[in-house]
Amino acid sequence: MEFDSHDEAYSSYKEYARSVGFGTAKLSSRRSRASKEFIDAKFSCIRYGSKQQSDDAINPRPSPKIGCKASMHVKRRQDGKWYIHSFVKEHNHELLPAQAHFFRSHKNSATATYPLDNGRRLVLESGDAQVLLETFTRMQEENPKFYYAVDLNEQHQLRNLFWVDAKGMEDFNNFGDVVCLDTTYFTNKYRIPLVLFVGSNHHVQPTLLGCGLIADETVYTFVWLLQTWSVAMGDRGPRVMLTDQSNEIKTAVAAVFPRTQHCFCLYYILEKVPRQLEYFSLWNDAFTVKFHKCVFKSWTEEQFEKRWWKLVDKFHVREVEWFQSLYEDRRLWVPTFFRDVTFASLSAYSRAESLNSKFDKYVQGDTSVNEFVEQYKAILEDMYEEEAKADFDAWHEVPELKSPSPFEKQVHLIYTHEIFTKFQLEVLGAAACHLKKESEDERTTTTVYAVKDFEDDQNYVVEWNVKGSEICCSCRSFEFKGYLCRHGIVVLQMSGVFSIPSKYVLQRWTNAARSRKPVSGKLDEVQERVRRFNDLCRRAIILGEEGSLSQESYNIALSAIREGLKQCGSVNHSGEEENVSVERESEPQLDIVISSNKAPRLSETGKEKGTKGKVGFLVI
Repeated sequence: MEFDSHDEAYSSYKEYARSVGFGTAKLSSRRSRASKEFIDAKFSCIRYGSKQQSDDAINPRPSPKIGCKASMHVKRRQDGKWYIHSFVKEHNHELLPAQAHFFRSHKNSATATYPLDNGRRLVLESGDAQVLLETFTRMQEENPKFYYAVDLNEQHQLRNLFWVDAKGMEDFNNFGDVVCLDTTYFTNKYRIPLVLFVGSNHHVQPTLLGCGLIADETVYTFVWLLQTWSVAMGDRGPRVMLTDQSNEIKTAVAAVFPRTQHCFCLYYILEKVPRQLEYFSLWNDAFTVKFHKCVFKSWTEEQFEKRWWKLVDKFHVREVEWFQSLYEDRRLWVPTFFRDVTFASLSAYSRAESLNSKFDKYVQGDTSVNEFVEQYKAILEDMYEEEAKADFDAWHEVPELKSPSPFEKQVHLIYTHEIFTKFQLEVLGAAACHLKKESEDERTTTTVYAVKDFEDDQNYVVEWNVKGSEICCSCRSFEFKGYLCRHGIVVLQMSGVFSIPSKYVLQRWTNAARSRKPVSGKLDEVQERVRRFNDLCRRAIILGEEGSLSQESYNIALSAIREGLKQCGSVNHSGEEENVSVERESEPQLDIVISSNKAPRLSETGKEKGTKGKVGFLVI
C-alpha cells in the first residue's frame, strides 16, 4: 500500500483507527538533513508505550498509556511515495468503534475520506431480517458449527451480516491459501447487497468460504467483514487475497491482514477499460492489443514501465485519472510484479466464474433477500455434489497417459484429474522447447539454460541447482500456478533427471489434499500412499453399499469403522499425543469436547453427540 505524502499516510491510519475503535498519535518522525522533508514516521495507538511520571509530581496527570504496541511505521522512497515499513495490528486493550468519535484524534474527522455513518443500516424489505435470523438459527440447530455474526448500528438496526457453514470453515483449513472477495453483486447494485469469500479446492472447483450482506462500501464495513471472517476461520488470514480495485478494500486488507499478499483481480480492471475509454471517446481495437501486450507480455518491471508510458502517451490517456490510479496501484494488479505469487487457479485474470455462474443461476438483479435464502441451500448442495462426483471419479478412474514421459507417469495417480490434465499439457509442450546451456557454476552446482518455446515464440531462462534439486524458470509458472512448467521439464530431461523433486508437487493439488499429514519425502512413497488411499476409498464405498441394506448390517459396518479408526489413530499418533491435541485445538472443525466420564461419540458431521457447540452468534 502506498501514499503520496506523510499526511496522507497518517490520515489513512486515522481512518482505520476510527473504524476499529482506538485513538491515534504521531509517535515520531524524521526529516532529511538535506531537503528537510519528512522521510520516516511512526504512528501509533494512543495507548502505546508506558506512563512516564516523576515520583515527586504533586498533581500527576492521568495517562492513557498502558503498553499497547499497535502502530504503523512508514518510510519515504526516492520516488516520493510512502510505503508501510511495518504494521502491528494487535492491541492489549478493548477497542471502542461505537465511541471512536470521542477520541481527540477523531473529533474533527466528520469530513474524513471514509466517514462512518452510525445510522447507516442494511436496506432490507419488511420481514427480511427476521427471515434471515430465523434461517440462520435453524441452520445452527442442524449443525452447531454453522457460524454467523451481525453488526448493529447505534439504533440497534442491522447494518452488516456475515455467515459461513461448517464445510466452508473446513475448506479454508485445506484450501484457504488464496481467497477472492467478490463484491460484484453489491457494486452492480443488485437488490441483494451480497459479497462472497471464494476459494478453490484440489479439483479446481470454487469453494464458498463465507457470505456477507453489507450496508455500504466504507473502510469500516470492510474492516468489520474481514475481521469477522477471520474470527470464523480461527483468527487466520489467507496467503493471497484477490479483490476489486477499491481504496476502501485496500485499506481494510492492509489493516486486517498485513501479512497477506493483496492483489486486484484483473478481470474487474479489464472489464472497466472499455467503459473508461468510451467515456473519453478513445476506444479502439489497437488500444486493446497494446494494453494486453503491456500487461501480459512484460517479463520485467523495466519492460512494463517502458510499454506503459508509451501506451498512455500514444492514446492520450496519461492525464486520465483512472489510468493514473491504475499506474499507482500497478503492484497490485500487473502480473509482472507478482510472478512469485501462487493463485491456486483463482487467477487474477478472471472472476470466480464457476461459483458466480452458480449464484447467477439463483441471483438476478431483482432477487430479494428472502428469495435468496430459500435458494442458498440448493447452491450449497450443487457444490457439494460436484465435489463428491470429482472425488468419486478420482477414486474410480485412472487418467490416460498421452506420452511415455516418466514425469507424466510419476504423478498420474497423485494429482487430481483436473491438475493432471493441465500438467499433461506441459509435458506434451516440452517437445516444442529447445534449450541451450548458458553457464555452469561448479561451486554452487547451478546451471543456467536458455529455453526457446516455439509454441508461444518466447525465450525463457531456467536455473537448475543439482545439489538442492531446485529449478527456477523466468516464466514463473510454478510460482503462479503451482505445478512445473514445460521449460523446467525439458531442463530436467536434458540434465538426466527423470523424477520431479517432491517440493514441486504441492499437496493442495493432490488426491490427498485433505490429509492432515503433509505430502513430503520421495514421490514413490507418496504414490504408494495415494494407492493405499484410493484402495481404502473403493473398499469404503463397497462397505457403504452393503452396510446400508439393513439396520443390522449398518450397525456392523459402523462398529467396524469406529474400531478401525481407533486402531489407526493409535498406530499413527503413538507418542504424539501432545502434538495431536495442540493441532486439534488449532483447527475449529475438530471442535471435540471430551466428557469427564467417557470418550465423546461423534455424529456424521464430526461433532460430539450430546454436547453443545460454540455459539456462532456474535454482535460487534
